[in-house]
Amino acid sequence: MTQKDLLSTNDVRDRFSKAMSAMYQTEVPQYGTLLELVESVNQETLSQQPELHRRLEAQGELARLSVERHGAIRVGTADELSMLRRLFAVMGMYPVGYYDLSEAGVPVHSTAFRPIDDDALAMNPFRVFTSLLRLELIESEALRQRSEEILTKRDIFTPGARELIERHETQGGLTREEADQFVTEALETFRWHQDATVDLETYQALHDEHRLIADVVCFRGPHINHLTPRTLNIDEVQRRMPEMGMNPKAVIEGPPPRRCPILLRQTSFKALEESIRFAGDAQGTHTARFGEIEQRGMALTPKGRALYDQLLNEGRKQTAGLDNDAHQRVMKDVFAKLPDNDETMRREGLAYFHYHLTAAGQAAKGSAGHDIEALIEQGLVEAQPITYEDFLPVSAAGIFQSNLGGGQNEAYAGNANRDAFEEALGARVTDELSLYAERENASKAKVIATLKGEVLV
Repeated sequence: MTQKDLLSTNDVRDRFSKAMSAMYQTEVPQYGTLLELVESVNQETLSQQPELHRRLEAQGELARLSVERHGAIRVGTADELSMLRRLFAVMGMYPVGYYDLSEAGVPVHSTAFRPIDDDALAMNPFRVFTSLLRLELIESEALRQRSEEILTKRDIFTPGARELIERHETQGGLTREEADQFVTEALETFRWHQDATVDLETYQALHDEHRLIADVVCFRGPHINHLTPRTLNIDEVQRRMPEMGMNPKAVIEGPPPRRCPILLRQTSFKALEESIRFAGDAQGTHTARFGEIEQRGMALTPKGRALYDQLLNEGRKQTAGLDNDAHQRVMKDVFAKLPDNDETMRREGLAYFHYHLTAAGQAAKGSAGHDIEALIEQGLVEAQPITYEDFLPVSAAGIFQSNLGGGQNEAYAGNANRDAFEEALGARVTDELSLYAERENASKAKVIATLKGEVLV
């Protein structure tokens, strides 16, 4: 077998993400309605903002917009997390970032499996936010032990999925036929099951400790609990959701609306109450799966992120109990301290940018200088914000809480443990800010090399 016979990891990821989207649309019909709403708002936004259309097209963002999704799952053991790392590697997805959700009263810590290089992101930037339950944070020793017993008895992967993961690792990829089989087998890990693995009494005890614990422990696998399309105008989607029969969460998470969007804004429709059959044939309901929407902006540097975090904390103190409109007004006032202009953000080192030659720059090869700022002033080089591909722990926790009955447990707070997470994962997580810095520096180097007539390998 030659490398030509093997499908690229990008192709496998594209197939899997589309298959998962189709599965979730069957399981949660409102997700299909959500996709229609987001598509409509995106098309209206692009027609109303031709400059945005031009910029997204120039950056290769337009082509990926319709396929862009992120999902979220929660697992219960180190073995499950480690095997997921190997499963996602088949699709060219790697663990990026460490997120401590205990700081917001949720007993998990997380990473995001996603593609890393520019070509992979341009083709399909599918991401899966993956959380590991922190059993050590469960206060009741009896519940903690019971949870461990339940989790050790399950296998969330099919034998076929395990076999194909190993085949990918030994032969360096999968053939087209093997990739199709892998997608079918891997989907079973993320499928919804109406039968719980525990009796109603056990479920209720774990539910009372924290709804998320019950969601992780009491089922056959880490059912995908949401899939998230990307919108270009999240405020308009939030406004229209009730018209489409969806009940949106109270407020949009993340930064306020801006002319130059930053980081990540998220909202969702409330989780569904679904019928469950428990061991012993008792009937009940479980609330976990919901529909989420995101709007992505520019990635911030450490300096920009520090200012964002400071302003977010200030805003959160002033917005408790406010409805979405009032919440956004207050946040917009607070965030006035963060420049709302691409060029100012770039000059002050608050965000990461991708540099490329303009048409005039292409014509000036071999005759232009090599100072980036001078080249920009001469119109030979253009800087475009790099899209934020990652997540925000406070926003993620806010989404979790709004769809798990609200509330939080302060006993969980302040328990970050990246070393323990990476030990469970079986690998180091990549620092997301280093990736943005590398992409920015590589784009600068490519511009200079091209002007010099050099070819970068």
